[in-house]
Amino acid sequence: MTTRLPEREYDARLSTVRDRLARTTADAAVWFGATDIAYLTGFHHVQTERPVVLAVTEERAEITVPRLEVERVAGNPRIDAVHTYFDYPGGMPIATAVSMLRRLDAESVLADADGAPGTMGYRGPELSAYLDVERQDWVWRMRWAKSEAEVALIRESARWANLGHRYLADYAEPGAHPATVSQRAATDASRAMLDTLGDRYVERVRGTGPVRAGFVSARETALPHGHTPNRRLREGDVIVTGASANVDGYHSELERTMFVGEPTDEQVHYFELMLEAQTIAIEALGPGVPVADVDQAVWDYFREQGVTDLARHHVGHNIGMDGHEPPYLDRGWGEAQADPGNRLIEPGHVYTIEPGLYTGTEGYRHSDTVAITEDGTERLTYFPRELEGNVIRYR
Repeated sequence: MTTRLPEREYDARLSTVRDRLARTTADAAVWFGATDIAYLTGFHHVQTERPVVLAVTEERAEITVPRLEVERVAGNPRIDAVHTYFDYPGGMPIATAVSMLRRLDAESVLADADGAPGTMGYRGPELSAYLDVERQDWVWRMRWAKSEAEVALIRESARWANLGHRYLADYAEPGAHPATVSQRAATDASRAMLDTLGDRYVERVRGTGPVRAGFVSARETALPHGHTPNRRLREGDVIVTGASANVDGYHSELERTMFVGEPTDEQVHYFELMLEAQTIAIEALGPGVPVADVDQAVWDYFREQGVTDLARHHVGHNIGMDGHEPPYLDRGWGEAQADPGNRLIEPGHVYTIEPGLYTGTEGYRHSDTVAITEDGTERLTYFPRELEGNVIRYR
């Protein structure tokens, strides 16, 4: 049971970016993205209108944060100095970051962006107004392939997602409201997770439990990103579920199409088409396979079955610290990549496999999380996929 990323992972990541920096003429590498900063240092923060700026040189790692983050970052063993401004806009965050960089003798930098993202109304100057800036996407690319330790965290996430999903299935019945069923399932699964892990659980959420579980039902299932309907469940409803758990910042994804009571012949037909499409996608995965080929295999099946007009999205995406990460299992992925090395599935990629069909009145989509190994795949989520395991029968 792995619940915390080992310290050596952060050391290896910083060593990798320092090696890359040493092969350039830049003085420092800079990151504004919250997830990339967490990936490199283990400092997790909520990205708001207050910029956080990480600078890495060959010998030091320093960070600029708003005053409210000082206590959270203090004592981080990978950060050599913390620079602070009071708040935005009065604290002049970019000017503070530039001062930090100049103290590091950095006049030319490689950055993930030319300034902080425009989150929550932030509007600030570009970093290139002060320094020589070129773009780099080192961490973005490093995050595609997960280490064994990262996959172990996603596997643990899938374990608790399965429990949350089981509660969803247990609590769903005619007359129940989707919102309260979802809240109850998430709460009960989170309680079990926290009771089991105790102090091994790493705090990574605010105001909620670590397990997320919920579903949409009836006509909202016809929308790939449907909203929780304000309509109680009825016999004959289709529901599309979703469950995950946060384990030291890593996530899995488990989704199922389920039926409240016995499905109709039409519902079974679309369910079986969707299930076969997901099976085709899972079987198409493997190290060295072109990313685009997985989506193409599903599209060919949909075309053979005459249902391409019912598809609304590609097969899936990589997952890890973010819910959606590249590579994307999309037919156009290869053409969009200038670097041939970015076009192939690699060991360590972890994909959601979620082809869907949407009839206009109902939707059908499973999602499973699958890790790519050196010689094949490992399905990390394990709730039943077949029809019999997705019919909700009640007294």
